[in-house]
Amino acid sequence: MLAIHWNVDPVMFHLGSFGLRWYSLGFLFAFLFGYIIFSKMFKSENVDLKYLDSFVVYVFLAVLAGARLGHCLFYEPDYFLTADHWLEIFLPVNLQTGEFTGYQGLASHGAAIALLIVLWLFYKVKHINPFWLVDRLVIVVALGGAFVRLGNLFNSEIYGVETSLPWGFIFERNGETAAKHPTQLYEALSYLIIFAVCIAVYIRKKGNLRTGVLFGWWLIALFGMRLLIEFVKEEQVSFEQGMALDMGQILSIPFILLGVLMLALGYRDRFSREPFADKLFVKK
Repeated sequence: MLAIHWNVDPVMFHLGSFGLRWYSLGFLFAFLFGYIIFSKMFKSENVDLKYLDSFVVYVFLAVLAGARLGHCLFYEPDYFLTADHWLEIFLPVNLQTGEFTGYQGLASHGAAIALLIVLWLFYKVKHINPFWLVDRLVIVVALGGAFVRLGNLFNSEIYGVETSLPWGFIFERNGETAAKHPTQLYEALSYLIIFAVCIAVYIRKKGNLRTGVLFGWWLIALFGMRLLIEFVKEEQVSFEQGMALDMGQILSIPFILLGVLMLALGYRDRFSREPFADKLFVKK
């Protein structure tokens, strides 16, 4: 049976006890390219870059905190919400063994929730229209998501169930002997396509977007693909066994519904199109 034998070291290079992981490099690329693209958007629409610099700090902290809390609360609450382990949510160490674990376990849904909170806080502090901002933010988030999923591939984690398809991966570092769906690649490719479509729409419209519409379509496309891909993904935690939908799918449904709501309001021009707006909603 045709298959791809995958046994790549998740650490790109070692310097003594320090090692740079491919996954970490994916995060760095996500923020680097995201900043470059976002800065071009701000310049083309005459928005001062000082707002972008502070926004990047907000987003960086929100993504890390939200993704970590999302994993701990949604996927392993029985472990982390105990007297012996709750501090491990914040500390990259197993407190019982003293072993350095790193922040193993990050959930994209938690990061998405944190980003929505940050958008609102940024509006309160800097007075930038969060609906205007999120239409542009999702473009770079899709690209960043692709880098992160490629990092998951190099970590040999979050892959799918067995497959006989010729592009199945045998993840040898985990002791696998059967080919599995490379769901990391499925998601990375999906996110790249979403990024390409979104940036093409932005360029064609020259930034003159109907506020909320791009965000709405992005939510439906990205979380719709996430929901579908989860059907061929291995269960990440034991409590998902026997469930009709896994936790990733359950968490995707509210975001898809939010996308439908954004489209309904966006196509009716209910949101202000100005980057700075005292009133976010336009009465009709």
